[in-house]
Amino acid sequence: MTTITAELITQLDVPGPRYTSYPTADRFVEAFGADDLARALRQRRSGVASVGQPLSLYVHVPFCQSLCYYCACNKVVTRHPERAIPYLHDLEREVVLLTEQLGQGQVVSQLHLGGGTPTFFSDQQLSDLLAMLKRHFHFAAGGEYAIEVDPRTVDRARLEHLAKLGFNRISLGVQDFDPDVQQAVHRVQPAEQVFALVAAAREIGFESINIDLIYGLPKQTRESFDRTLQQVLELAPDRIAVYAYAHLPARFKPQRRIHAEDLPSAGTKVGMLARSLQTLVDGGYVNVGMDHFARPNDALAVAKRQGRLHRNFQGYSTQPDCDIVALGVSAIGRMGAVYSQNAKTIEEYHDHLNQGRLPVVRGLALSQDDVLRRAVIMALMCQGQVNFESIELAHLIEFQRYFARELEQLQPLAEQGLVKVGSSGIEVTELGWNFVRGVAMVFDRYLQADQNRARFSRII
Repeated sequence: MTTITAELITQLDVPGPRYTSYPTADRFVEAFGADDLARALRQRRSGVASVGQPLSLYVHVPFCQSLCYYCACNKVVTRHPERAIPYLHDLEREVVLLTEQLGQGQVVSQLHLGGGTPTFFSDQQLSDLLAMLKRHFHFAAGGEYAIEVDPRTVDRARLEHLAKLGFNRISLGVQDFDPDVQQAVHRVQPAEQVFALVAAAREIGFESINIDLIYGLPKQTRESFDRTLQQVLELAPDRIAVYAYAHLPARFKPQRRIHAEDLPSAGTKVGMLARSLQTLVDGGYVNVGMDHFARPNDALAVAKRQGRLHRNFQGYSTQPDCDIVALGVSAIGRMGAVYSQNAKTIEEYHDHLNQGRLPVVRGLALSQDDVLRRAVIMALMCQGQVNFESIELAHLIEFQRYFARELEQLQPLAEQGLVKVGSSGIEVTELGWNFVRGVAMVFDRYLQADQNRARFSRII
């Protein structure tokens, strides 16, 4: 791996989007509402947009049994499992409203249950949820059906139940194995428990097992995170995600319980990042993009090699770029050239459904420029290259003229060895792949005009 210098990290470690979409969700407007989404759903049904392509389903489960201090997700912390019952009823009401516009029996090739903690639901509740979804949608054979799992909420029997329901991918939130770090973030889960669950998941036959890690947490040191990385290599999951902790207590109330003096210094955090990159690549993993790593034979790594990688609100995906039906509180969906987001509180979500309306509170209808820049940014984020001719044919522009300013802005990055800019396209180098968000930011028209970037996490 090309050496990542401290100087380069310092220069490029600026706030920036993760580009699970473009334009990013902070650009959504409240002028967009339920009627706009309904129109986009009908357009798909009539064949105007994305006809014949399978859908992706995302279901947001906001409930958690306990509070993790680092968390920035939309969640409801409760020890009362009965709170899930009316929420499940609301999810079905939302599906009914959606399919009235979209049509029954749409093919689904991808399902993701995220949270919160999806395994807050009981086995019976998960069975009821999947049965409801399958009454309204047709789940394709060979699809990707994933669920996020809190290791503290499952055992082998629960994993077996998830497999019976059709889930073939699981993601375990580990974050860190060090006991002191776990205590500091209020998420204690012994390593032995995680090792036993991963072993059970393999025996049961899950196609892909992902482990999430976070660096920059309180009480972490380079040495302690090195130990966590070594334990993860012993686990040998199919995929690993290594996220940077963004300490934004003004925005996320739970983070106020973290003492700033317990956080590692910027230099220590940079060291953790560098060690993570080196350790995982040396351990046989492919750097798929940003903070995601996969074994060479994993579908994600194969898709990257073959140029089939895509990116959506759940991260990197091997499935074709497709429309996303998003269910539940705060869930973000995409339908053609339209993004929509649901109400952010259970109460508001419930009220919309009581009125017989889709619970959409904001969104965006993309302009031609948005669609064009989305194509460029996603090509950079997923394939690590942009072919000028492909973009020109698809969008009827002259690339070098349309993006003259952006190509000029790429020159300093080219001089640093992060990109190669030629007459036929742009290529992200091996070194640049570690800073690909910074490369993509050059083509973000909204960001370039915005001086207030502090709301984003840093790209390193």
